Amino acid sequence: MGEIVASRVLNTLYIYLDIGFLLFLAVTLLVCFLMRLNFALGAIACLIHDVIISMGVLSVMGVDIDLNVLAAILTIIGYSLNDTIIVYDRLRENLRMHQDWEIGRLINRSINQTLARTVLTSGTTILACLALFIFGGGVIHSFALTMLCGVIIGTYSSIFVASPILIALGDTAYYVRAYQKVEYEKPGE
Repeated sequence: MGEIVASRVLNTLYIYLDIGFLLFLAVTLLVCFLMRLNFALGAIACLIHDVIISMGVLSVMGVDIDLNVLAAILTIIGYSLNDTIIVYDRLRENLRMHQDWEIGRLINRSINQTLARTVLTSGTTILACLALFIFGGGVIHSFALTMLCGVIIGTYSSIFVASPILIALGDTAYYVRAYQKVEYEKPGE
């Protein structure tokens, strides 16, 4: 009987891994379409970082992985992706405005411009998750704990992981050239 259950669980796990891979591919293509490939790869690396570190913290704490934890992990993925895209979108705006700046300076400026928003949003979410963790009871305890860990890790990675990955992927001059205004020659001149 145990072998049958283990076989079913393993087959279900393979299906979920396939769905997860397809979702990561869809997110990569969407961010690549909206921004550029390096931005998409940085965002996906950030998401993988968040999930692996969150699951590692949960395993060290001895938390059982159930549907509440899975829901919290999916919420963390959405939360972190949103936070990373906000930083990257501000970077795109700064690329248009300050084309002569180097990419490191632009990333620093973009992070500083979005830092207050990031800290306030994360702080509010952490307070809500802390209230759920303390007063929520046993049913929602694992969800709140996962969210607490994930929001802290997601905020950290949006600031300290996503942007350095963008620099490490190279050819940042391409982005500056891509957003330069094109000078058209007027007819008759």
